[in-house]
Amino acid sequence: MSVVGAPRAELPPSLRAGRLGALGRSSAMASMDREMILADFQACTGIENIDEAITLLEQNNWDLVAAINGIIPQENGILQSEFVSGETSQDPLYGPTGQPSSSSTSSAFCPITPSRPIVERQPRMLNFRVEYRDRNVEVVVEDTNTVGAIKQILENELQIPVPQMQLKGWKSTDVNDSTVLRSLHLPKNNSLYVLTPDIAQPGSDGPATSHSSALQESLNENFMLIITHREAQRDYSLNFPGTRTVQEVKRNIFDLTNIHVRHQVWEGWPASAEDDSITLAAAGLSYPCHRLTVSKRPSPAQTREQSEECTDVHMVSDSEGDDFEDATEFGVDDGELFGMISSGSKKSPMMPDDAENEGDALLQFTAEFSSRYGDCHPVFFIGSLEAAFQEAFYGKARDRKLLAIYLHHDDSVLTNVFCSQLLCAESIVSYLSQNFITWAWDMTREANRARFLSMCTRHFGSVVAQTIRTYKTDQFPLLLIIMGKRSSNEVLNVIQGNTTVDDLMMRLMNAMEIFAAQQQEDIRDEDEREAREKVKREQDEAYRVSLEADRAKREAQEREIAEQVRQEQIRKEQEEEREAIRLSLEQSLPPEPREESTELVSKLRIRTPRGEFFERRFLASNRLQVVFDFVASKGFPKDEYKLLSTFPRRDVSQFDPTETLLEVKLYPQETLFLEAKE
Repeated sequence: MSVVGAPRAELPPSLRAGRLGALGRSSAMASMDREMILADFQACTGIENIDEAITLLEQNNWDLVAAINGIIPQENGILQSEFVSGETSQDPLYGPTGQPSSSSTSSAFCPITPSRPIVERQPRMLNFRVEYRDRNVEVVVEDTNTVGAIKQILENELQIPVPQMQLKGWKSTDVNDSTVLRSLHLPKNNSLYVLTPDIAQPGSDGPATSHSSALQESLNENFMLIITHREAQRDYSLNFPGTRTVQEVKRNIFDLTNIHVRHQVWEGWPASAEDDSITLAAAGLSYPCHRLTVSKRPSPAQTREQSEECTDVHMVSDSEGDDFEDATEFGVDDGELFGMISSGSKKSPMMPDDAENEGDALLQFTAEFSSRYGDCHPVFFIGSLEAAFQEAFYGKARDRKLLAIYLHHDDSVLTNVFCSQLLCAESIVSYLSQNFITWAWDMTREANRARFLSMCTRHFGSVVAQTIRTYKTDQFPLLLIIMGKRSSNEVLNVIQGNTTVDDLMMRLMNAMEIFAAQQQEDIRDEDEREAREKVKREQDEAYRVSLEADRAKREAQEREIAEQVRQEQIRKEQEEEREAIRLSLEQSLPPEPREESTELVSKLRIRTPRGEFFERRFLASNRLQVVFDFVASKGFPKDEYKLLSTFPRRDVSQFDPTETLLEVKLYPQETLFLEAKE
């Protein structure tokens, strides 16, 4: 089976639909762990926000298919797929010849067939508590409505026009009046608030009006939050507008610290900020700067370890030590003695069942494994199973390795002997480090077991997952040897805990022989392919250089011609624009008064930069703007030329254009000259 290389949020429609059908059967299993349902739901829908995903699952009573059908649009008549389980009369993992069966690596998902219509998702009723100044309005609408529909209801309740209303408090920032509520994946109950910046507060001297006015001002201010990440001992200085909510701040901190919102422990929030939906402006923060501290809530395993360290203060007495030393003399074998010690002490779990991701779970696994069995142990790969596949199988052919998956189980009597005597033997550790990528998982707890079986089904097929499911506790631990091939991942061997160091080494070496033969073939193919690609690259490069030279020459010529055309076009457009403006100004000029006019007439004689003169009569009551328009109509606009008087020398173009000629002393006559501006 091919390893899924694309991110979970970008599954292709065919694979996503096939996965939906296969998960339909798994969601019906009463024993399915909710964390696995959550993980599969996120994988199918691409919803990364865990709180949002949990809310949607709870709305559908943790029915995985119903929740996914409500989120993923059904395209092209896609229907729920049929689940196909492989059947074989041979060993479910190995064929009759001892080689891995092809069904073990085949996908458990069949093509989607349009056999039954999908029931359309019924509308949900959403409750909104909307706050406006000193009023609270309850709004109940279907999720098929838009944000604009809520504003229409509020317009009737609050008597505020919709254009003057800003509806805030959405978790998503990309929300407008046409946004459909269903697309926002909202919980049943929501809190919003209305801003009306264009509407003044009603006049009042009371404290309520003063508080509301201060809150309105705070919404328009920015708050500087200095947030200390306690574990990393690092400070973050972040600016947030007052309209942001406490919940939005916590989501941003999740992006910076990788501490999920539900695992964040805060210090420094005011008492009024207990509700995460409250805005920063209303939270009572210190302005302009407020200090906060965030840390990660300890896991149940860590809490239990701390409690045990505080309470377990007694020491084993010398007599008890003598009893253990002499136990073999009274017929007590090593296994019984080891069982007595194990049962008398509490061990921390190898892996938490509530880990955010596989990398965090493996960090704890490695630390606990080292504390139990010492530092001489295989180097466990820290990361997801998909990442381990990438590391082992998808590099250069010479760098590829086998993948060893170690499955631990604390309840098996073979576990401690296998780990201390076999897996941690120097020869085994050295051989695994040189030739294998070793990945581990703890099968002790049911949640982790279900999580691994889901991963196993996804990567190896349902037959391999079913085979591992049939192994009893006393058969653990298991060591799966995986080899990557071109089209699938093949399980070469499953080594159980009841083996010896020599047998374990022999089986690892046999797997390496099979892998080495395949690797040599892959190396030859890769070398031949690289040689062909090198020749092709050289030919393509020579051809590209030739084309590039021709293209550069042609483009230079085209650019030169285009530039000439463009400059000519610009010049022509500028001349046409100037002429249009000139004609418009010329037509807008008042008529020239007669010399025998009874009104006061001013005669202006204007000299151009080229030495030409033109004259015109103006009424002394005309505004100076009329003169500017007249000069511009002759082709000398005010923004390009200065209009100067001679005695005394004045820059008339700087005068107030609303003043009259009489006021600026251009009466009864005056000689002016034009000068181009620099």
